Amino acid sequence: MSLLNILILIAAALALRLLFPGKLRRWALLVSSVLAIFWLQPSLPIRQMDFWFPTATLGLVLASWALTAEKEQLKARQNQLAAALALGTVLLLALLRFVSLQGVLTASRPPQFSSVLIALLVIALLAALLVRFLQPTRPALTAGVLLILVIFVLLKTPALASLSSTGLRSLMGQDKSLALPSDLGWLGFSYVAFRLIHTLIDRMNGRLKEMGLDEVLIYTIFFPTFLAGPLDRLQRFRKDLNDPQPLDAEELRTSGTRLAAGLFRKFILADTLALVAIIAANVTQVRSAGWLWLMLAAYSFQLYFDFAGYSDIAIGVGRLLGFTLPENFNHPYRQPNLTQFWNNWHMTLTQWVRGYFFNPVTRALRKNKKLPAPLVIFITQVSTMLVIGLWHGITPNFIIWGLWHGLGLFIHNRWSSYTSPKRAALVTKRPALDKVLHLSGVAFNFVFVSLGWIWFALPTPALALETFGKLFRIA
Repeated sequence: MSLLNILILIAAALALRLLFPGKLRRWALLVSSVLAIFWLQPSLPIRQMDFWFPTATLGLVLASWALTAEKEQLKARQNQLAAALALGTVLLLALLRFVSLQGVLTASRPPQFSSVLIALLVIALLAALLVRFLQPTRPALTAGVLLILVIFVLLKTPALASLSSTGLRSLMGQDKSLALPSDLGWLGFSYVAFRLIHTLIDRMNGRLKEMGLDEVLIYTIFFPTFLAGPLDRLQRFRKDLNDPQPLDAEELRTSGTRLAAGLFRKFILADTLALVAIIAANVTQVRSAGWLWLMLAAYSFQLYFDFAGYSDIAIGVGRLLGFTLPENFNHPYRQPNLTQFWNNWHMTLTQWVRGYFFNPVTRALRKNKKLPAPLVIFITQVSTMLVIGLWHGITPNFIIWGLWHGLGLFIHNRWSSYTSPKRAALVTKRPALDKVLHLSGVAFNFVFVSLGWIWFALPTPALALETFGKLFRIA
């Protein structure tokens, strides 16, 4: 997202808060978020897909809500108004086909108006049928989760994405030989998937009662967090939606400070470090191990400042709109071990995976009394980090990166269990040693995490192994 895009979103958030007080704020948030997901979606090589992907996002949200809804909710005026506003906004965007405004609100010229109208009618009819004939039962909600995961796998697996691109190109009458995985650039889908899976699972487990369609729509496509989080919970989000704090001088100061910090981190620090950070294009040209270590350190900090900067911006824009979004980073590189690193790096993702994967798997394994505790820890930590790796992409390098951290967490867990009593006794006698151990832990942890970023930054295992060889002068 460019600096201009961010400044426009900041101005839009402030205008929305000032011009639409009270109940109007909710509907203004809904319409503006629908507009934003079309506006932010970049142009794609496959004709019209930059319009159909945001439309499909809304379709998924409506279908997911329909799986959770009781029959009576179909008649609720507020839900009908939410559906009408969301789908009506898409219909108005489709009218841009008849004027020369493509690239302003949509990346390219919208599809035929009749095609959009039919698609929206199908979405509305499907949602209505799901509410009418399906109760929010465990099988129905599980089917919804599985559907989202299937789409996720199609988008994140390069071979399947290329195959899907070939099919779509054929449908659109384009050259199938040019199909690439990057053709399916469905903007924001990863975060949309996490939010929808959260609502479906929590509804399944009784942690969420009735949800209004407007609540689910705004929560899922909330424009400050649509692209890069932080991941919020609907239970917390709806409190700010229903009872926003007044926009006073203190709130403006707080949001302004956070926005300034985010813009500085992203566009000054991260973008400057990106000039020397390790990437596939430059790693093969470097011969000096020293320079390569510096480039790796630059990448580590570039990644942090880029992501943390976007989180600051999202939190700042959220504050302008009356939402106190959860924190996402808390000085992760200052942490003395890998466990603390993951407790402070992309914290909302870590908490999500812990709540919806790690804890259920741990409980299931502990029911088997024959499994020793270390084996349970090994399975849960490695599989959890593997899930986080796969969330970034279903490729060999992301799988190895997940295993790198999973094994690292397990080794740290076993080492900590063995050495903690000895360390406590030692630092009691020599207090100064505690600081030395802490600093050495911070340094070792930073090196370990940075080396792991090699798998994250480079496209193939062969190139990553070549980089390791250059760093340690073994190739």
